[in-house]
Amino acid sequence: MKDAKEAILDYLHFLQVERQLSTNTLSSYRRDLEGYIEHLHKELGLSTLKEIERTHILLRLEALRTGGISARTIARHISSIRSFHQFLLREKLTDTDPTIHLEMPQIEQKLPKVLSIEEIDLLIAAPNRNKPQGVRDVAMLELLYGTGMRISELIGLNLEDVHLTMGFVRIFGKGGKERIVPLGKSAVLAIDAYLQNARSKLQGTYPKSEAFFINQRGKRLTRQGCWKLLKEHAAKAEIKKEITPHTLRHSFATHLIENGADLRAVQEMLGHADISTTQIYTHISKSRLSEVYKQFHPRA
Repeated sequence: MKDAKEAILDYLHFLQVERQLSTNTLSSYRRDLEGYIEHLHKELGLSTLKEIERTHILLRLEALRTGGISARTIARHISSIRSFHQFLLREKLTDTDPTIHLEMPQIEQKLPKVLSIEEIDLLIAAPNRNKPQGVRDVAMLELLYGTGMRISELIGLNLEDVHLTMGFVRIFGKGGKERIVPLGKSAVLAIDAYLQNARSKLQGTYPKSEAFFINQRGKRLTRQGCWKLLKEHAAKAEIKKEITPHTLRHSFATHLIENGADLRAVQEMLGHADISTTQIYTHISKSRLSEVYKQFHPRA
């Protein structure tokens, strides 16, 4: 389609400027839409955007289903296509929106895995505190669990973002959105130990870096490096559960809600745009209560 390629570029530019979406999200939209347009052109013989009807979209979705694409990925495709057509209508590039009444597939909601408080303690106790890397890793773990920040947000921290005397950290989340999250006593003590006793040793004679967490060459820690350290400490702590970069974030939110924290406050600290995203942690809390009941109640 001759008019589609330029329309997709305009749409992606709109998302980047107006919505401030991340590079990864924009890449996903691009892939979805380019595949969508290619299918409509090559398989269904359409030549312009104005020819697209609801039936054509349904045929595209059916092709994805028969190709073994998961319901979750298909839902993302629908979201991309719907948003694109709304843009086309708004910009008067088309006369109608063929995505009206398009239904989302049923998605099985998988509850994220969380660590128990005992497992968190074991994990934070795992690094060797006699080495500067170990002192740094304790601070990293305390910060991840104590604030619920993403690993990408952790490695993006600069020295100016952490305020120990005021007891908070400034986090830049998705789309560069800023949020302020308080620091607990354990996190403050671990961070102070890192700044006082370990960071300068890691920095050594290497060029100074503004990055808060640095590696043994004085450079900003990478996502892969942080993930590798997390897996190493989990293995040392003999934690059998599968741990992902988000495990401490999930544990942070779940433990807060289990102890009576307000859902809106947890949403704010996690940086979720929609509270429905945060509500999954209430489901985790309920499922854990159910497990405890079944394990300990004599009539369960």
